[in-house]
Amino acid sequence: MNKVLLLSLVVFLSLSVTLVFAAEKMEGKTGEALFKEHCAVCHPDGGNIINPNFTLHRKELSAHGIAKPEDIINKMRNPGPGMTKFDEKTISDADAKKIAEYILETFK
Repeated sequence: MNKVLLLSLVVFLSLSVTLVFAAEKMEGKTGEALFKEHCAVCHPDGGNIINPNFTLHRKELSAHGIAKPEDIINKMRNPGPGMTKFDEKTISDADAKKIAEYILETFK
């Protein structure tokens, strides 16, 4: 009887762990993880190693007419000189929105 109970517990825990990891995969990466993957090399801590006058801090963004996620996504899709273009094949619209929201929430 104890072996059956122990085996049931092991199976239950294994399924629980599997479901947690499956749920994480379905949700995808967070805005922070996507930012680190695609943006942080050139924008460490919200800065800008290519052009220090164009950081991701709110004051700088506002000075350049960038105030909402759509503005950041537009800049990702149609960047200026020195910035890599991130099209929909490289970063999906949903992931681009996560990155944009992360930037606006983080670099104040």
